[in-house]
Amino acid sequence: MLPGREGNDAVDAEGNEYELKSVNIALTRSFSTHHHMNPGIISKYRQVDWIFAVYEDIELKAIYRLTPRDLEPYFTKWENAWRERNGRDINNPKIPLKFVESVGRLIYSA
Repeated sequence: MLPGREGNDAVDAEGNEYELKSVNIALTRSFSTHHHMNPGIISKYRQVDWIFAVYEDIELKAIYRLTPRDLEPYFTKWENAWRERNGRDINNPKIPLKFVESVGRLIYSA
């Protein structure tokens, strides 16, 4: 983990940083993002790959990796929504599990 709450969530042995997201499919089918989504956060998100962990209760079921390019439709959608809201932050937009499963690269499966 990286220190502080402003940076990305993790770094690997080669120094690559990642945004980490997880979902418990016993409760919901979408990943939470950020409680104050705005262009600054989106800019940060565009710089790193994302790792999505899928749990059922406490059992890890799958892990997917998505690139910023994979996620660009969401980044663009959020930027447009932010502008339409006259610069008011968006509260925690979601990324559907179905999107992650269809676009992401599966890197672990139970």
